[in-house]
Amino acid sequence: MTISTGKYARFADGCAVATIGDTSVMVTAVSKTKPSTSSFLPLTVDYRQKAAAAGRIPTNFLRREMGPSEREILTSRLIDRSLRPLFPQGFCCETQIMCNLLAVDGSNDPAIASINAASAALALSDVPWNGPIGAVRVGLAREKLDGPAEVIINPTRREIAQSKSGLDLVVAATKQNLVVMLEGSADIVAQQDLLKAIKTGVRECQTVINSIQQLQKTYGRSKRELSLPVTSESQEGKEEESTDVLTSVKSEVESKLRAIFREFSHDKLSRDEAIFAVRNELLEALQEKFSAADLNDSFNKVSRELFRSMIFEDNLRCDGRQLDQLRNISCEVDLYKPLHGSALFQRGQTQVFCTVALDSPDSALRMDPVSILTSGLKAKNFFLHYEFPPYAVKEIGRSGPIGRRELGHGALAEKGLRAIVPNDFPFTIRLTSEVLESNGSSSMASICGGSLALMDAGVPVSSPAAGVAMGLVTRYQGNDSKHIEDYRILTDILGIEDYMGDMDFKFAGTKKGVTAIQVDVKIPGLPLKIVMETVQKATDAKSKIIDIMSEALREPRKERKSNWPVSENLVINPEKRSKLIGVGGSNLKKLMAETGAQVNQLEDGSFTIFAPNVDARNEAQEMIDTWLTSEKEPVLEFGAVYSAKIVEVREIGVMVTLYPGMMPALLHNSQLDQRKVNHPEALGLAVGQDIKVKYFGRDPVSGLMRLSRKVLQGPATAVVRTIGDH
Repeated sequence: MTISTGKYARFADGCAVATIGDTSVMVTAVSKTKPSTSSFLPLTVDYRQKAAAAGRIPTNFLRREMGPSEREILTSRLIDRSLRPLFPQGFCCETQIMCNLLAVDGSNDPAIASINAASAALALSDVPWNGPIGAVRVGLAREKLDGPAEVIINPTRREIAQSKSGLDLVVAATKQNLVVMLEGSADIVAQQDLLKAIKTGVRECQTVINSIQQLQKTYGRSKRELSLPVTSESQEGKEEESTDVLTSVKSEVESKLRAIFREFSHDKLSRDEAIFAVRNELLEALQEKFSAADLNDSFNKVSRELFRSMIFEDNLRCDGRQLDQLRNISCEVDLYKPLHGSALFQRGQTQVFCTVALDSPDSALRMDPVSILTSGLKAKNFFLHYEFPPYAVKEIGRSGPIGRRELGHGALAEKGLRAIVPNDFPFTIRLTSEVLESNGSSSMASICGGSLALMDAGVPVSSPAAGVAMGLVTRYQGNDSKHIEDYRILTDILGIEDYMGDMDFKFAGTKKGVTAIQVDVKIPGLPLKIVMETVQKATDAKSKIIDIMSEALREPRKERKSNWPVSENLVINPEKRSKLIGVGGSNLKKLMAETGAQVNQLEDGSFTIFAPNVDARNEAQEMIDTWLTSEKEPVLEFGAVYSAKIVEVREIGVMVTLYPGMMPALLHNSQLDQRKVNHPEALGLAVGQDIKVKYFGRDPVSGLMRLSRKVLQGPATAVVRTIGDH
């Protein structure tokens, strides 16, 4: 990999080009100098797959790039989550990272090049940022399924496809071997192999970091001073005033918040309402002395610090659980008979309703041309759609196109389940996950509910899968933001623990191994020791969840449901294929319209039928039998001469029938006469005319009749032309 700067986009605050193989990505970083009034970092990452970079033209009507595809959105989120933790606290300037795909070779991954180029662009710019970071893609190669795993760094698309492990892990790390972001999927990889891959990936990231630091030292700009958001209340002595506000707020609300956080009977809504009431009391008590904005800011700081410190005090959480204790879990399956598969998964106050729909292979999700080139995937016969309506958190919102967050959560849940779904399943599987209640870890609940729904639908999954979200609370040494003094790892986190904590560690898999992992941190990096410990605790929790799920449904259903779709091979004799298809495919269209069954002809000439249920299959079979046996065909003798009636004249020949009710057969121009015939009308042939033909059996592949008229004539004497031929 090479990283360069100084040639392109020199008006941007920072620009870098990363190249792996023949794949090149240019990334620019631009940040406003004036802080915004928002309390969070307004960072935007836009990754776009340009068709021109792959030598292609977009296939839409306008033949130009339109809105971002799902793959582009997921890659944008991947880059965002790698960069965001290292922006300094208090930096609120609007910042935009744009990734421009210059060239793609179809072998090397542009996402890794984009993360590293973004890291270099920010490091070279004057934007305050505590980077750089490095990113690598990690795979595992095995000569045998049960053999030792060899770590591959930045494998090509072919190497990932050929590896027997199926691990596809992105590791982003910063200096001192601190993990910033992890995301990956696997075909049930053992825990020790995953940890080995993470360690190796973090070590390899240091090489990238050192290279970017050298580039920054030579060509980087001096970082601008960090300025706080400008407000109407800005004045001299602001720091002293903020200290006074913090002290006053702490004395006013600490005892009240402590009582709320130790009232274990609270649920999400009642706890939020109690905290909101304390906030209102604070504003009423101190509104004459301090501004509402300062009071809100200080209240948030006090409540966050108190929430975290109370976990260290007695190793108890706000709902009374121990650090490694799961919430109460309940599962139901087969909720509605018309559905192929359904499940309701409840974990605490997180509730997910999952459904499975089985359809024909034609319903597979087709990928766009550039995504096919970069991922190697043409279509997916299993995909998961995740929905998060506003009522799940007692809010009012506008329903519309799916957002980036929903796409990301759905993609993660799909990764967690993809490894257990058989590749040769005869149907396309659409799994929907609708979050009905949310109090943390809805994407992991989607994996649990989705696994149950798949088994309820009778999909022969290799084993049940489950997911769990882990959290972290840390203490640093004094004002040092680099060395963690103490920490607590939280199993199965609540929404408030995710918000107040330092890590969201999502972990999914079966009892045999890992299928998906996604780690986001809010601190400048995660030591490998904490990563290893979290993986172990997540593995234990995942096994407990699978045991609870097994009480509802232990394995895929063996018996077929009455509404299960049917996919079978049709055995049709070659001579009857034309009757099945009908003139211009009329019979197949009629079959689809009346029964919903689809008949497809494969490359080898055989037929398959898909029906939405057994009743539709039986009805379709009756129609097919009627067409094939409606009239008994006379036995034709090979080499015999028959009288044929012309029923249609075409440019390439005439359509004839040898007996009543017969599907018309083509008598090609080449078989009409010993002379070369350009059009049947040159011979005076017309509809209704009878001619003599010789029968040579049927074509063994297409089943069409082989007829000839010219073999009954003498040698050719001239070319037969139509009027106007020259």
